[in-house]
Amino acid sequence: MEKYKGKVRLAVKFAPYPYRDNAKMAAVAALAAKEQGAFAAMHEKLLDNYYQLDAKTIKKLAGELKLDIARFEGDLKNEKLIKKVEDDTALARKMEIWQTPTFIVNGELMVGERPIEHFIKVIDKELGIKDRK
Repeated sequence: MEKYKGKVRLAVKFAPYPYRDNAKMAAVAALAAKEQGAFAAMHEKLLDNYYQLDAKTIKKLAGELKLDIARFEGDLKNEKLIKKVEDDTALARKMEIWQTPTFIVNGELMVGERPIEHFIKVIDKELGIKDRK
């Protein structure tokens, strides 16, 4: 994002896998952490702990981030945040996106993790930047 400051925009959408235990709760937890300015940090912790995402673990992760736990727990039940995850999921299904991560760069769909060099190549192409050294 720093490399392309003012030229690209990152929009994060949620599409929790319906058969993964607590995936929706984890998505809402990321948004609840965002309410306290800790989206990226919580997102990383959730990814690092994907194998044990239950309410107890998610609360523990919020504590590690020194979030206001009472506020965090309230936000986990916040209908606005829950609806955001549900709306994002509906959009993903409408677009026939079934895997995460999926990235869309100016209409180009990229499914799965990619090295940063791949993003640079695609973004440079879209911006008309040639021969980046």
